[in-house]
Order: sequence, then C-alpha cells, then structure tokens
Amino acid sequence: MSVFPSVSPEILKKAGAVKLLLLDVDGVLTDGGLTYSESSEQTKRFNTLDGHGLKLLQRVDIHVGVISGRDSAALRKRLSDLGLDHVYAGVHNKRAAADALLQTLGLNWSQVAAMGDDWPDLAMLMPAAFSCAPPQAHAEVLSRVDWVTSKAAGHGAVREVCDLLLQARDAYEAVLKEALL
Repeated sequence: MSVFPSVSPEILKKAGAVKLLLLDVDGVLTDGGLTYSESSEQTKRFNTLDGHGLKLLQRVDIHVGVISGRDSAALRKRLSDLGLDHVYAGVHNKRAAADALLQTLGLNWSQVAAMGDDWPDLAMLMPAAFSCAPPQAHAEVLSRVDWVTSKAAGHGAVREVCDLLLQARDAYEAVLKEALL
C-alpha cells in the first residue's frame, strides 16, 4: 500500500537515499506563532504526530537534526523528550551548522532531506537531495523545494515528511505492522 500514491518515482528516489532529516522549528515543527507568558517566557505548541514520526525515523536509522534561529527552554525540552541529540538552536548560519553536523555524522548532502519555511532556511534547503516545506511557507521557499506537504506546519506537516521517508525506504509497512501487534 502506498501512503502517497501521487508522489513521483523521482521524489521517492530522492527520499529513499536520505539518512538525515534537517528541520527548522518555527513554521515547521510549530505553526510559526510566537507566544510569550506574562514573565516573558516563550512557549511553543508542538504536534504529537510530528514527534512520533521523528521517533519512527530514528528507529529506521534516519538521523534527525534541528537547526533553529531561535532558542528557548520549551524548544530544548521538547527536543530532549524526543531523544534528539543533533540540536542547533539560536543559529543564524544554518548552512554552517548543517555542514558541521554532516561532518560529524560522516554524511554528504546527497543523503539529506531538509524542511524549512522561510529565507533563512534556504541555505540548508538548496543543497539537500530532498527539500520540502509546509504549504504556508514563503513563496520563495515554495518555488524552490522538491515537495510541499498537504498538512500545515505544527499540524502534522513533519509527520507527512517522516511517512514519505519511511515509504521511500520501504519501511512504512514494517513499522506500522509493529504498531498493530
């Protein structure tokens, strides 16, 4: 069974080579809104579907890296809860952070999928073998990525990418079968 029957064989081929998924946070893992408490603490809303998808990727040996221009306690807590070790928060040069992570993991850009929503993300989207964005991303990003999710950021867009990567790797049915036991 194909989760994405309309996805082209070219996209599946690109996604099938992925060993690292790079993600922005605001506008990708969240809906892009910023909320501050009365004490000026930043809060964020994350989607559990996205989180579970990231855990599934880790189970099939796809690394997940998060590169965000912002840093917050809420962000670090959520990423820690997901067991994500490759976190670059408060980063303004996303390409340099991505290059450092690739070197650490012994990977190259032909093995990378990246998801972003705005101009600062282009530096990691453009060299990636497979680039994607949520539908509300900036027009300049949407015009340059390989694939646009049907779900909005913070509402399952990242899970859609995870499911596509699992399908492209022929791992989707196996991990689903485990969940059905």
